[in-house]
Amino acid sequence: MGIIYAVGALASMFGVLIYHKKLKGYSFRNILFFAQLLYVFSGMLDLVFIKRWNLTLGIPDSLFVITEESFTKMISKIRWIPMVVLSTRLCPLGIEGTFFAFLMCIDSFGQLASKWGGGFVLHAFGVTRHDFGNLWLVILIRNILRLVTVCFVFLVPDSDHLDDLVPSDVLPKKQSEDDDDDDIKLLLL
Repeated sequence: MGIIYAVGALASMFGVLIYHKKLKGYSFRNILFFAQLLYVFSGMLDLVFIKRWNLTLGIPDSLFVITEESFTKMISKIRWIPMVVLSTRLCPLGIEGTFFAFLMCIDSFGQLASKWGGGFVLHAFGVTRHDFGNLWLVILIRNILRLVTVCFVFLVPDSDHLDDLVPSDVLPKKQSEDDDDDDIKLLLL
């Protein structure tokens, strides 16, 4: 398990490098669309493993699991980084910390809700640690729901990481240098 997680961590770093070197010039919408499609594909690799089709293809379990973990971690980073960059670009001046914390709170709540929802689905389909009979169906439902989220990618702005996303009327007005002189007060020490 340690080797699997170590290789997955290296793949995560590789995903960050891919975004930084190759993808940051593309629009958020395009990156998230194709990354979500790849995420659906990586979820189908779980189905391949559960149904044991990897052995039919001649791929041993250990190699398949390490490859699947690496691919999934890399795609997860490629999906996550544009969302963080987009969140920082949406923050109005003056309340950056609060607004970014609010957006990250929404993200964390979504992840927590998906884990709880997944637990309920596993329970509803009778999947336990001793009975994996319907696990393939739960994985298929998860991947269909991942595919459904592609329908909402149009809500993401079609801009890149350099575009201004906050309207100018929301930004604070710049003061002239003469106004700054009136605010200077000298204090005796």
